[in-house]
Formats: sequence, C-alpha cells, structure tokens
Amino acid sequence: MDRKSIIVLVISFVVLMAWFPLMNHLYPPKPLDTNRVAVATNRLGEDNSLSSPSGPATPPRLPEIGPQSGNFATPRLPEELLTIENGNARYTITSHGGGLKLVELKLYQETVKCGAKNNGTTNNLAMLNASAPAPVLSFLGDETVQGDSVFELSRTPSGIQAEKTHTNGLRLIKEYQLGTNYLLKAAVRFENRSGQPIRVPPSDLVVGTATPMGTNDPPNMMGLYWYDGNKATHIGESWFANRTLGCVPGTPRTKYEIEDRKIVWTAVHNQFFTLLVMPKDPAPGVVAWHIDLPRPNSIANPGNSRRPSNLFGYQTALRYPEIIVAPNQVVAREFEIFAGPKEYNTLARLGNNQDLVMDFGGFFGFFAKALLLSMNALHAFGISYGLAIICITIIIKLLFWPLTQTSTRSMKRMAALQPQMKALQEKYKDDPRKMNAKLMEFMKENKVSPLGGCLPMLIQIPIFFGFYRMLQSAIELRGAPFLWACDLSQPDTIGVIPGLNFPINPLPLIMGATQFWQVHLTPPSPGMDPVQQKIMKYMPLMFLVILYNFSAGLALYWTVQNLLTIVQMKLTKSVDAKTGSQPTPPATPVRTAGAPKRKK
Repeated sequence: MDRKSIIVLVISFVVLMAWFPLMNHLYPPKPLDTNRVAVATNRLGEDNSLSSPSGPATPPRLPEIGPQSGNFATPRLPEELLTIENGNARYTITSHGGGLKLVELKLYQETVKCGAKNNGTTNNLAMLNASAPAPVLSFLGDETVQGDSVFELSRTPSGIQAEKTHTNGLRLIKEYQLGTNYLLKAAVRFENRSGQPIRVPPSDLVVGTATPMGTNDPPNMMGLYWYDGNKATHIGESWFANRTLGCVPGTPRTKYEIEDRKIVWTAVHNQFFTLLVMPKDPAPGVVAWHIDLPRPNSIANPGNSRRPSNLFGYQTALRYPEIIVAPNQVVAREFEIFAGPKEYNTLARLGNNQDLVMDFGGFFGFFAKALLLSMNALHAFGISYGLAIICITIIIKLLFWPLTQTSTRSMKRMAALQPQMKALQEKYKDDPRKMNAKLMEFMKENKVSPLGGCLPMLIQIPIFFGFYRMLQSAIELRGAPFLWACDLSQPDTIGVIPGLNFPINPLPLIMGATQFWQVHLTPPSPGMDPVQQKIMKYMPLMFLVILYNFSAGLALYWTVQNLLTIVQMKLTKSVDAKTGSQPTPPATPVRTAGAPKRKK
C-alpha cells in the first residue's frame, strides 16, 4: 500500500467515525412537539419503584383528537393499586381503567451494569408497560364502555377483580389470575343487569405499549406483532418512519390499523422482552399509535451514540366491533397474557408460534434458531456464552474447511492463468459473446471455475445473517460477560473520546484489523480491474463503520472467523510449498491476434 492510499484510508476513517457526532452537534434534535399525542407521567419514584399517590392530584389529560384516537382519559380520583406475584413476576393492577398497569420481572434487571450481576433484587427490576399511558386491558374510545375509567378493586381467592357499574345497568368486570411461565389469565365480562338491551359501541382493548427498557435500547428493535394463524406481521420503526428506500425521509405515520382479520395473538416488544396477549376467541382487528414517552431522570452510558434524542413507544390495542348485550346476558372475553423475556424455549411452549416474536421466521430465521439452540446446548455444559460463540465459529469453520481450501487453490490457479485469459479477451474484444464462450471453454479445459472464490462466501452468508439475527434478540447474551465486555448483547464500550463523546469499542477495531489482514492475504479475483481491487481492499473499513455499534457478540464471531480464515490461508500456503503444488498449466496454448500460425 503506497503512502497516498494510506492517507486516503486514514482520512476516510476519521470522516466516517466523526460523521454522526458532528451531525448531532451541528443539527441537534428538535424538542418534543407538545401538539403531538403526549402521555401522562407515570407514578414511578426516583428508584423506579411504585409510589402510592399522596392525594387527589390532577394528572394531565390527553388531547382529544377524535373517537377511538388511542387516548386514555386518566381519572382525576386517586389511584388504587393491588399486586399479585409469583417467583417470576409481580403484576400491578390499577383502579384507573381496571387494567394491568405494570409488570416487574424479578429475574431481570432494568439495565445491565458492568460488574453487577442480575441477582433479582427488587430495585431496578425490568418492567414492562412502564411509562405507558394506558394499562393493559383498558378500553379506549367511546366513554360508553369504560365511563370515567374508575374501577373498584378487590381480591378474590384466585387473584384480583376490577369492577364498574354504569348508570344504564351495564356492569363491567375484569378478573386476573396467576398462571405459569410468565402467564397471567384474564377475563373481561359485560353483564346487563337492566331490563333493556344495552348497546356496547366499537372499542379498542389495550394490549400494551412497546417501550424501551432503557435509553440505550435501539429503537429499531421495538415494535408490534400480530398473528392470524398463518403468518406473523411485524410493524416497527421503519413503517412508522415511512422512509423512501429505507433512508430518504418521508411523512411519518402515527397510526397503524388492520381490520377484518382473525387475530390469534398480538404482541408489543423491545429488544429482549415482550408483552403478548392471546384472546381465546380471535379478535377482528389491531390498531397501534406512535406515542411520545416521558424521559427518565437518569441516563446511563452517555457515550453510546445510539441514544435516542427523545423516547417513544407503540401503543397497541385489539379492535372489537359493536355488540348488543341482552337483559340478564353475560358476554365474556378471555385472554392469556405473557409478559416476560423473549426466550425461545419459553415462547415455543405456548403452542401457537409465539416464538415468531423473536424474528426467527423466514430463511435466515432457520439458521438463527439452530445457532441459538447450539449456543444454549454448549452453555449447558458449563461453557460461557463468549466461549460458546467461539466454539460455534470454530465448528462452522471446520465444516467449511475443505470447501474454503479448494476455493483458495482455485483462485491461485485462476491467477496463474490470467495471462492466457487476457490474451483471449484481447483477441475477441470485438465479439463479447464469443469472448465469453472462449473463456468458459478455456476454464473448463483447465478445470477452474469463476465461482470458485465466491462460493464459500456465498454459502456462509446465511450463517452470518443467522448469527446477526440470533444475537440481536437472544436474551441469554444480555449481561453475559467476556473479557472486557460486560454485556455481549451491547457494544463493548470501554470509554469515550473526550469532547466528541464518541465510544471506544475495541472488538470492532480488532475485527476491522483482522479483516484488513485477511484481504491482504487473499489472492485478487481473476479479471478484476485495479479500481475494483482497491474497493475490495478498503471494504473492511465500510464493515467497520457499519458494525461499530453492533453487539459485541457479533464482533466476536466475525473476529474469530477472520482469524481462522487467516490461519487456514497460511496453512494452505505452507502445505502447497512443502508438496511443491503448482498451478495447473494451460492445457491448450492460446494464440493472440498477431501471433503467427504454425505450419502443418
């Protein structure tokens, strides 16, 4: 590499690394728009524990923007809270809406701190539906259904009951009962105690709100799923952002709705946790809103460049049509609520493809699932998750070793045949079709293939994307340490550059260095012009920028993969030198356009 190339490389690297911090400094995020749908601040204390209301304070009401707007009118009366709990979670039921206000997961912490273990203490537990404007199983829209949203709470032998009686004789009862495996059984009943039929208008029953677990959670990992028995549909940040070609800003969407379907289950989720509602009888529709959330008082890890400028969530509800409740009739809707980690084995046991919440569908999802099960199997033998990733990478490399070795030798033979191939290209340059035919015939006679160098890489692409998808949602890696990385599911940040607030992540830097080394050792592809060769030489820089803030687990996998490839290339070269293996000479001499013909 000449001096000019090194200077260009260094300048490009500095510009790429400083681009996002520079843009954030020159064009700071706009403040929250108060005209957008806002949410009332939740009653969480500084330590994120529930605090009881001190008096009949008047919380802010949401702006009315039309019927079934997604607004939940917070009652002006003091809030009453009752909890039920088991070994996995604590469920808090509120009198405001008679719904599930909050789920605290006892086995998981809200954030992972370096040097701290997830010991399941009651402080800073992972919480689902935290800061949400509406409780789970509360009603939105027409006040005929929920009235002033104030329910009377009481304990039952099996759980908690929320009850409200309207002046027209309609009695609304919600019951909650503990289940197993992060499950909560719930029922919503309409009872007509009057002598006349009562019309219950169309209503939206809240599923929950997808909220980040912390300010460092990637917003693109939040969203909602709905499943109709055939396939699962995911709606997330990209749909609401409405960008053209995924990058050009467009007019953001604020509402999603789908009707006339059989919704078997609906889920809201962030990167590692999900709140999933399964009606006993499928619901006919789903509706969701993009809403702003109150910003927490404390912000962890300020060096993370992925920290959002403002927090938002996706409030989701099941949409039900109008019903007529006859005198003395009871209309019941039963549900199962799963509120817990996106753990594959736990979700798979629910029995209706709820594991699709982990985004393990499609072609790459098959590999992601296989890699996750393999990693957990190795961990079951007492191997740490970091070493398990290394072991899986080694196993994959050994499986592809013969193919990669054959590919490397094929590329060397192709390089040795370049003079003859260039002569053919020059001879038939005016007839591209004939030139390609002659080139293919020449390579066939010399037993080489133009795909020989690309085939191993193409075959391993599904494995890479499977690793990428698995590492994004595998909660097993959350808080799993390895060397200096305290959390393999997050970047291995060890500090920040003063002034720029830019994170220092060693693993991606090591990955980039090993990839540069690998490219330096790889023989150039036959027929590639000098410009393409330079692009390939600097390709690791692009991958370094793209993956710099990805999970440490993914950087670890790619680094080990690069090192193993380098070792294989060195061994192949050494073996070929000892055995005296040489590229196969051309079987047929090639005559150039100006070469004299040999007389018979």
